Amino acid sequence: MIISANERRRVARNRLPRWLFDYIDGGAGAETTLRRNTAALDRIGFVPFALRGAAEPSLKARVLGLDMDFPVALAPVGMAGLVSPVGEIAAARAAVGAGSAMCVSSFSLAGIEQIAASVDPARLMFQLYVFRDRAVTQDMLCRVWAAGIRTLVVTVDTPITPMRERDARNGFRSATGVSPRLAGQMLVRPRWLYGALRRSDRLIGNLVPYGMGTNLFAQAAAISRAMDPGLDWDDMARLRAQWKGRLVIKGVLHPQDTARAAALGVDGVVLSNHGGRQLDGAISAIEALPASLDAAQGRVEVCVDGGFRSGGDIIKALALGASAVWIGRPWVYGLATAGGQGVADVLASLRDGMRSTMTLLGAADLATLRASRAQCLQTESIQTGEGGAVVPFPRMAEATA
Repeated sequence: MIISANERRRVARNRLPRWLFDYIDGGAGAETTLRRNTAALDRIGFVPFALRGAAEPSLKARVLGLDMDFPVALAPVGMAGLVSPVGEIAAARAAVGAGSAMCVSSFSLAGIEQIAASVDPARLMFQLYVFRDRAVTQDMLCRVWAAGIRTLVVTVDTPITPMRERDARNGFRSATGVSPRLAGQMLVRPRWLYGALRRSDRLIGNLVPYGMGTNLFAQAAAISRAMDPGLDWDDMARLRAQWKGRLVIKGVLHPQDTARAAALGVDGVVLSNHGGRQLDGAISAIEALPASLDAAQGRVEVCVDGGFRSGGDIIKALALGASAVWIGRPWVYGLATAGGQGVADVLASLRDGMRSTMTLLGAADLATLRASRAQCLQTESIQTGEGGAVVPFPRMAEATA
C-alpha cells in the first residue's frame, strides 16, 4: 500500500526508464531551487487554536470561476502521458471525479480534443506556450475554444530551456530518436516498455498538426526552437484582448509582475518557478506569496505551485492567502504507479491531509483559516540545505486567544 508522496516517487523511479524518471523528477542546474521549494514549506510552522469545534471542516472553494470540492488542481506537465499507457485522459478523469480540475499541457501526448471529450471541459484549463510562428499559436487557441475550454493559462517563465544536468547525462537533452543509451534504459523496465509499445499515441498530440518532428524525441528537441523567447507584456495585452475566456499567467515570482498582470485585466496568476526546472537559484512560490498578494490587492486570484507534497503543505499556502495550489510531480508519480487510480489516490490523500490539518488548526472552513492566518502560522528563516543560503522570511505574529 502506497501512502505518501515520497513512496510514490520511489515506486515510480523503479518502474520508469531512468531518462524518463529524471526528466519528470529533475530540475535545472544544481537543482538548488528544486530543493528550495520543499525546504521553504518545511520552514513554515503551525500555531494551532484549541477548542474551536472544527471536526468536519469544509474545503470547498471557488477558483477561477470554478466551484471545487478542494482548491487543488493538476498542473500542466509536458509529456506526462509517457509514464502510463492510460495517459493524460485518465488523469483528467481522476481530477474531475475528485471535484478538482486539470490544466492540460501544450505538450501532452493526448490531444486537447481527446481530453476535452473525455470529461466536462469546463473543469479543464489549457496551458499555452506562445510560439514564434504565431499562426501555430492562433490555431491552438481556436482548437482550445472549440473543445469547450474557457480558461487559458499562459506560461511565461520559459524563454529558453536551461541546462538540466540529469537530462544531459542520460542523453535525453540532445536526443532526436531512440539512442542505444535510451534504449538500454527502456529494456530494463519491461513493464513500462510493454505498455509503451502497445499505445497508439507515441507523439505529442497537440503538436502533430504542425509538423514538429516525426517522433517524440524529435518533437521534444523542436520545442525549444519553436517557442518565442521574446514574449513581452505587449504580447500579453494582445492575448488578453483576443481571448474572451478567463486568462491566467503562470510563472511569475516578482510582485511587480503580479501588479502588472492585474492592471492588464487577467483573471489570475500562478506563482511558480516551473518546479525548479528553469532559473536555478530562483525563490520558491511560497516565499513570493506574501508580497505578491499585497501587489494583487484583490484584483487577481493568486495561485501557487512548487514543492507541495502533503495536505499540510497545501494548507500553509491557503492560510497565507493563496487561492489554490497546483501540483505537478505528485500526480505524475501517481499516474506512473497506478494509472488513473493512482492520480485519484494522490488527490484523496491530499484532501484527507488538508481536512485533518484544518481540524487540528481549529479552522472550520477556508475563510476562517485565511482570516486567522497571522495567528495560526509562524515562519522562520529558510535553509535550502547542502550549503544553501539562508533567506529571511518575515515572522508572523504570535498566536493570541
